Amino acid sequence: MARPPSVEAGLETLLAQSVRALAGEGDALRFGVAVSGGPDSMALLDLAARVFPGRVKAATVDHGLRSASADEAAMVAEWCRDQGILHEVLHPAEPLAGNVQQWARSQRYAALEEWRAEQGIDWIFTAHHADDQLETMLMRLNRGAGVNGLAGIRARQGHILRPLLGVRRAQLLDYARLRQLPFMNDPSNSDPRFDRAVIRQNLAAVDWIDSQSAVRSAAALAECEEALDWSVSALEAQHVRGEGATWALNRTDLPRELLRRLLLRMLARVGTEAPRGEALDRAIAAALQGRQASIGTALLRGGSEWTVSLAPPRR
Repeated sequence: MARPPSVEAGLETLLAQSVRALAGEGDALRFGVAVSGGPDSMALLDLAARVFPGRVKAATVDHGLRSASADEAAMVAEWCRDQGILHEVLHPAEPLAGNVQQWARSQRYAALEEWRAEQGIDWIFTAHHADDQLETMLMRLNRGAGVNGLAGIRARQGHILRPLLGVRRAQLLDYARLRQLPFMNDPSNSDPRFDRAVIRQNLAAVDWIDSQSAVRSAAALAECEEALDWSVSALEAQHVRGEGATWALNRTDLPRELLRRLLLRMLARVGTEAPRGEALDRAIAAALQGRQASIGTALLRGGSEWTVSLAPPRR
């Protein structure tokens, strides 16, 4: 009887297949791994170094928000040095402002993209996994998200690849322990001030939700999102035109979701930030009744033809 594949071999095969599906074939491709120092990203780094020997570099973004973050970055750097992997510690380019988690995320990806370009790296790997995907979908469902939001974490986005979305958190932890990898746990992962931490704690007591099935649902929704974008681009080319600083839509007998997406594109063209869903729906309802509505700094006029322009300054 054939022996079952080991944990290491199984994850190595999965990583190789996932990267091939997302990035295509290519023995010359160079990869960077975003490593926080947690078990997930350390497992991914070790896997990537084994599957793509000599083609992997690593980076840790130290946001400077916790006193222990420098120690975590130093731990990763020491392990990389022992393994002969080039590692660099990156720092945010902009000072902390607004929502902490949103700031940290935007600064992290900006720093990683700059590093990728400087190092001549083709793709950046992040260690998002099936449990992250389920948590993200539940968070967005709780906020009333539509197709785009419920598509969750994308497997490929820009130069970012997330090749472990089909893997469970427990599998990566088992791998890290089996390989005796050093790792530290970020205390914010269990901080009840953050929605994700609360959802994670509650999911720990639930055994009837299959996170890997959620990953498949998210992938299907992502394909729906791509199909909708394709359709909207065709409709935009046919029915949206610019007249100076005003944009007009000459067909309004479309399903509401298509009207919503076309209107968002028109608002972007006049330089208005995308409004919340409820505000956009109220504006669409008004336009369908032939009325006008303010959306941020823009003015939508309804009727048989819709127009969007910057609203006149208030007196």
